[in-house]
Parts: sequence; C-alpha cells; structure tokens
Amino acid sequence: MREKLDALRSSALGDIGTASCAAELEILRVKYLGKKGELTAILRQMGTLPADERPVFGALANSVRADIESAVASRASALDAEALAERLLRERLDVTVPGARVELGRRHPMSIVLDETRDIFIGMGFSVAEGPEVELSLYDFDKLNIPPNHTVREWSDTFYITEDESVHLRCQTSPVQVRYMEAHRPPIRIISPGRVFRRDETDASHSPMFHQIEGLVVDRGITFGDLKGTLNALVGRIYGEDAKTRFRPHHFPFTEPSCEVDVRCVVCGGAGCRTCKGEGWLELLGAGMVHPKVLAGVGIDPDIYSGFAFGIGVERMTMLRYNIDDMRLLYENDLRFLSQFA
Repeated sequence: MREKLDALRSSALGDIGTASCAAELEILRVKYLGKKGELTAILRQMGTLPADERPVFGALANSVRADIESAVASRASALDAEALAERLLRERLDVTVPGARVELGRRHPMSIVLDETRDIFIGMGFSVAEGPEVELSLYDFDKLNIPPNHTVREWSDTFYITEDESVHLRCQTSPVQVRYMEAHRPPIRIISPGRVFRRDETDASHSPMFHQIEGLVVDRGITFGDLKGTLNALVGRIYGEDAKTRFRPHHFPFTEPSCEVDVRCVVCGGAGCRTCKGEGWLELLGAGMVHPKVLAGVGIDPDIYSGFAFGIGVERMTMLRYNIDDMRLLYENDLRFLSQFA
C-alpha cells in the first residue's frame, strides 16, 4: 500500500509540474484528488488493512494529498504569472508614439446663424420664449386673426393630427407670441425660435420642416419706425454694416400694416445676378404692426398699447449669409459641405 501511495505522489507531482494551462491542471487535480480519483480509490482499500496499520496509512495518505494540493496551487500560481507576462507583452504600448489625431467637429451653419441672431436680440433687451410644436388651431389660427377659409388652414398645407382640425403640427412660431401675451402684460419684448412644419414638397428652397425666429414687441407708443430700426440693426449685424434693406407693402392676417423685408443682394451688391434673379434684392422676412384684434383677443387694450411682430426663416438667413443655393444641403449632413463653416 505504501508503494502505491509513493508511486501516486511521484506520478501526480510529475504530471502537475508539466501542466501547460489551467484547464489541463484542473483535469489532473480531478484525476488525482477527485471523488473518483486515484487517491480516493487507494483510500477505499484501508478497510482491508489490520487495525494497527490504518493510522500509519492514513497519515501517509494525508501527506500525499497535501503534497498534491500544494503542487496544484504552486502550478496554478505559475500559470497565472506566465499568462500575465504574456498579456503584458502582447498589450505593451509605446507611449512615445504620437496618438491618433482627434477630428474636432464644427457647428452647423444654421446653428451659427441662429446663435448669432439670438445673441443680437438678447443684446437689444429681448427674452427667448418657447412653445409646443404640436399646437391647437385656436392659437395657431383663430387667435392670430386667420379666417377659416384661409389657404394655410387647408389639409394640403398643414399637418393635422385630429380629424376635426383642432390639433396640428404648428406651421409658424406665432402661437408662442399669443401664449406669452396671455400670460404676461406689457411691456413685452420676446423672440420665439423653433421648428415649424408645412406640407411643402422638398426642393432647393422648400422643406416640410424648417426653422423660424419670430419676434414680438408690445408697449405704449410702439411705431413702425421701431420695427424698421430693430430689423435694420439685425441685418447690419448679420450681413455687415453696409447691408441695405427694403420694405414692401404686404398682407398678413395678424399684422396691420404688414410688409415684406428685402436685403440688398449679398452676391452682386444690388447690380443684379443669378442669385437675386436680376432684381438686386433678396426677400428676407415678413413683418408688421400687431393687428388690434390679436391684442384684444389676449386681453391687451389696443387703444393703449401697440406692437410689432416679425418672422424670419433661419434657413433663408443662413443661405443668404453663406451664399448657399440649395436648402437641402443644410439637411443632408454631408461632411464635405459642413466642414467649410467655422
């Protein structure tokens, strides 16, 4: 029996010492020390020994088990160290090698113009107001003095959400002005930037989703001259101090009198070119004095207060600013196009 234990110890220590990986080492541990292992098989023969030899045999068996367990632990530690050394060698970094260049992003040209415009108006004492993009027709049409038969209220022009035409995607940011006037009393001086939606086919100058900045001023003694001064200051800051504007009579249901505002062509300087179609002027925005019905509808006395409002398309401002001839370029996310702007 002693010879078997000595042979088992020698065989186990030799096999464990040459184990090449953790999986092989585990197989050897089970082979020698498992419930059905070789040491267990020898221990089961203790019952055949005389009673006085069993203690000696048990002590020897425990010594063999301890030697094998120690060998397993030692080999496992050695294998772990070898694996760590191999990993460190494989993942070694040369810290003197220059790192990969990180490309810095740039702001979208519309974001540049929008941020500049917002800063200009804030510098003139305006606050920024926001409202829902899913709007009630009550605010987008009725309270803006837009009659039921107006073309903008047709299904072909507006994205209605309900069949009774009471809820739709807003087609302008003007309802923000109405909501603000309902919640605040004059003096009022706000701009309302945001996305708007109209059922337009996508082409070089139209999109079903675009951006507006609308402005509103209401106070005692506000005149059309205040409107012209504000818009001229904006145009001068955006397009240069030598930029010229032209105000043309127009009609909007929510302003009276109303006007369209043109800016002298930034490409040809007014001489006439392809961009301005030979006219020397480019249409920029619509504006006017707030209609008395709109003021009365929100509880502001039009006999005491007056005001002006305007609406600017951010895409149009951006295209004029950077001489872009196709609105779709602003939405296609082509890095070759966007990387030109700083």
